[in-house]
Amino acid sequence: MTENEFLSLLTLQHIPHLGDGSIKKLIQHFGSAAVVLQQKKEHLLKIEGIGEHKLQSFWDEKHAAFAKAEVDHIKTHNITYSCYTDDHYPQRLKHCIDGPVILFEKGNIQLRQRKIISIVGTRKITSYGTAFVEKLIEEIAPFNPVIVSGFAYGVDITAHKAAIANNLQTIGILAHGLDKMYPKVHSKYVKEVTENGGFMTDFWTSDTFVHTNFLQRNRIIAGLSEATIVIESAAKGGSLVTTDFANGYHRDVFAVPGRANDPLSIGCNNLIKQHKAHLLTSAADLAYILNWKLEEDTPLPVQKKLFVELDDDEKCIWRFLTDHGKEQLDLIALHCKMPTHKIAGILLTMELKGVIRPLPGKLFEVI
Repeated sequence: MTENEFLSLLTLQHIPHLGDGSIKKLIQHFGSAAVVLQQKKEHLLKIEGIGEHKLQSFWDEKHAAFAKAEVDHIKTHNITYSCYTDDHYPQRLKHCIDGPVILFEKGNIQLRQRKIISIVGTRKITSYGTAFVEKLIEEIAPFNPVIVSGFAYGVDITAHKAAIANNLQTIGILAHGLDKMYPKVHSKYVKEVTENGGFMTDFWTSDTFVHTNFLQRNRIIAGLSEATIVIESAAKGGSLVTTDFANGYHRDVFAVPGRANDPLSIGCNNLIKQHKAHLLTSAADLAYILNWKLEEDTPLPVQKKLFVELDDDEKCIWRFLTDHGKEQLDLIALHCKMPTHKIAGILLTMELKGVIRPLPGKLFEVI
């Protein structure tokens, strides 16, 4: 991309009410950001979704001035960037309609032909959540995935630190420009993250840092990855917004189940109950659903749980799945002569016991 085109793209970004989708639509129609800025009002209004409201300050010269200042800052601080039309722009984000027009980066980020997963969750992580994150990342380390998170308190920073401990690339997606760091206490991890991956954001250095930025940031976390994992989450929270984005992008979502009365498990349990996420109890579940293979084409070993006590209904399901392999919920209910709603509850209990796992298409199989 030429410097003039980059400056033009930033100028478009600075215009209020012109979001990423509108900018992409304009460029697709007129050919380039520079050409868009040369258009007369009547030509712009012919584009679907571009109305008077979005063009109120379109020709204000201040937008170009702010864009020039941002370009100067980028040059001074050795910030790299990629436009959604560039070859080195993250491929998965290219398929997201609301993906950032420009991504600003710092560090040593290498994403081509890499397995990429996002790990999100509560900022009030428990000792159980911490142990699960650390064990999960340790077990998937042989696959050499890139670990993406939001560099926030709790699950985020735990995931980044675990990735570094296992020599994995990790990327922090920021809700502000690259000239600042939030929370400040995490500044001590910046050097390690930069050396083992880096940081990405679509916010300018001149952008005001407000908490609503986190919601906008979450679409990048979900869009970069082939799967998003929720470790612990309350009934509401930013991690659930991230899973909404991931589901909207048709990406896999995983959730770690917890006790029914645990406030930090409600979000995960609801995702599983509402079929918005795969139940995740180990790295083997992740590797199986995503069809990850080791270099020698050997799947990650699945450790069967021995001596699990099953009641009569569970034994009926177990024997049926053992004999028939993968089967749909309705066929399981028919064979075991139980209503579907009852079978669904029993299957969830068996998942929690680690003896079966769900598959796409309402299929289940024995582990």
